[in-house]
Amino acid sequence: MKKFFLILLVTAMAIINHDCRAAELIDSTEVYFMQENTTPTSHNIKCPCKPFYMALKTNLLYDALALPTVGAEFYVGKNISVAANWMYGWWDHNSTHFYWRAYGGDLTLRWWFGKKAHDKPLTGHHLGIYGGVVTYDFELGSTGYMGGLPHRTLWDRCNLFGGIEYGYSLPIARRLNIDFTIGIGYLGGKYMKYKPLGNHYVWQSTHELKWFGPTKAEVSLVWLIGCGNYNAKKGGAK
Repeated sequence: MKKFFLILLVTAMAIINHDCRAAELIDSTEVYFMQENTTPTSHNIKCPCKPFYMALKTNLLYDALALPTVGAEFYVGKNISVAANWMYGWWDHNSTHFYWRAYGGDLTLRWWFGKKAHDKPLTGHHLGIYGGVVTYDFELGSTGYMGGLPHRTLWDRCNLFGGIEYGYSLPIARRLNIDFTIGIGYLGGKYMKYKPLGNHYVWQSTHELKWFGPTKAEVSLVWLIGCGNYNAKKGGAK
């Protein structure tokens, strides 16, 4: 009887407080009660909570290039999500004329479609539009390439890009997906060529970048967060 009232208490707390920690207990559909000098017991219980779908992610392709990324995505309803990504890598070694530096970010509006997306948000096929800014400085001992103007703000230095994308988010674990995305569009802005000369860097020329083609590539590890935001086991059990 005591266990029954404890179950009711946990359920009531979840309803009143929308306690997502209690929701995590429900994810596994097991609530354990420890009593003195007794062994744990489990009961199936459903704890009501308001569904919330969010994801944190990192693009493994850019991470492998020593340009760490972090991103967040929010499901806003009706198969629509909004995502934001940021990249920052600032590696340099002046004595060897090694510069591997880039930073910038993008915003994406996505529409999810197909059976997987219908069954659970942030899973399956998606189409989207995106836009962003990036600045860079790459030099490996000879000619260097710098996006934008030196010693200025991001907006003075940046190149702009945007386009349309297609992707697929594949479940690999209960709270993890791998998202494969490719985007095609436009990348434009000024960039400069320069050469190292002793302890100085000599400007060579300024160019206008006008690129049409792939402007986005992702193989992202995605961590699903939120009440109800987990992948079902095979066979439909959760």
